[in-house]
Amino acid sequence: MSMTKEDARDCVRIRPYNKETDLEKVLDLERNCEVGSKKRPILVVDSLGDPLCRIRNSPLYLMMVAESGNDLVGVVCGSIKIATTGGSPESQAKLGYILGLRVPARHRRRGIGRRLVLAMEHWFCLNHVDYAYMATERSNEASINLFTYKLGYTKFRTPTILVNPVGNKPGRIDPNVGITKLEVGQAESLYRRQMSSLEFFPQDIDQVLSNKLSLGTWVACQRGESWSEASNWAMISVWNCPYRIRVARLPFVCLFRAKILRHLERLSPCFKRIGIPNIVSFFRFYIIYGAHAKGPDAARLMRALCVHARNMAMKQEDYTVVLAEVGGGDGVRYCIPHRRDLSFSSDIWCIKALKEGEKESFDWNSLPPCTSIFLDPREF
Repeated sequence: MSMTKEDARDCVRIRPYNKETDLEKVLDLERNCEVGSKKRPILVVDSLGDPLCRIRNSPLYLMMVAESGNDLVGVVCGSIKIATTGGSPESQAKLGYILGLRVPARHRRRGIGRRLVLAMEHWFCLNHVDYAYMATERSNEASINLFTYKLGYTKFRTPTILVNPVGNKPGRIDPNVGITKLEVGQAESLYRRQMSSLEFFPQDIDQVLSNKLSLGTWVACQRGESWSEASNWAMISVWNCPYRIRVARLPFVCLFRAKILRHLERLSPCFKRIGIPNIVSFFRFYIIYGAHAKGPDAARLMRALCVHARNMAMKQEDYTVVLAEVGGGDGVRYCIPHRRDLSFSSDIWCIKALKEGEKESFDWNSLPPCTSIFLDPREF
C-alpha cells in the first residue's frame, strides 16, 4: 500500500499485517491497550499468541497495522462474509465487519484510528462489500464519535449479552427433558429452515457449524418424543472462544465484595451454588449461539440446554462463564439463564453503506429493528 501525503507528514504508514515482523509487536500492543470506556470497567484480551484468532475463521479476513518508524502504533481487523439482510433468505449482501481497533493511549488524537478504518474500508470496497459494520459499547463515546461523526456510520442494532457463571457444582437438568446432539448436516438443515431469514444469518452456516471451535448443536424436547416431530423444542450451538479475557478497573467495592464472596464460597457449601466468577484474572468461556425455541414449553427446554452447556464448561479448566448474545428484542433472552448483575445490554452496532447508490436501491438503515438477529460466534 503506497504512503499518502498525510502518512508522510505524520510519519505513520498503514499496511497489512506481516506475521514475520509484526507478531510480537501486535501481541505487545494488545496487552497494553484497554478495550472499553474510561468511565467503566474495561476488558483486557489475551489472544493466546494468535492475534488473528478473532478473524481467521471467517471466509475472508485481513489485519492492518499502523507503523511509525520501528513501532506499531495501531491495529485493526476486518472480515468479510455474505449474510441475510432480513425479511427473506434471498435478501443477502456482502458484509464487512470491523473489529479489534487498537491505538495506544500515547498515540491517540492523531487520526490513526480513523486512517486504519478507512484503509479497511478500502479493502472492503476492493472485495465488493455492500455494508461495513462494527460493534462497541454504548458508553464508549470515543468509538461512537469516530464511527458516527467522522466516518459516516449509523447506529443500527442493540444486541444483549447474557452472562451465566459456570460455578463449582453441576446444574440439574429436568429428567423429563430429552437432549439430542445433532450431526452437522442435521444442524445446518435445521438452521436454514428456521433462521435463514434473520438479519446477519451467514450464507456459510455449514462452515460455522463444522468449525473445530463449534462444539456441537443440541436440541431439547419432551423425553420420549422425536425432536423432528415435537411441537415444543429448543436448540442451541456452543462455540469455544479462542482467546481469554479479564475485567480490569473494577471499583474497589466490587473487588472487595467479590473477594469476600469467593472466600465464603470456599468455607461453606451453600455458597457454591451462587457461582461467584473470578473475572479479574484471565478466563476462558463458551458462547451459546443460534438459540431458538418453539412452543409454549420452550422456556423449560431452553433452560435445560443452557444448563447442559454450563455443565460442559465446568469440566474444562479456567472456563468461568457461558455467554449468550441475542437480539435486543428477542424473546428467547428471557429463557436463557443469566446473572443480571453480570449481563449487559449496552452493545451498539453501527453500519455504513459502501457502494455508490446503495441507499437508493436498498436502504438497510431505514428498516425497523428486527426482534431477532443471528449473532455469528466468529465475530465475538
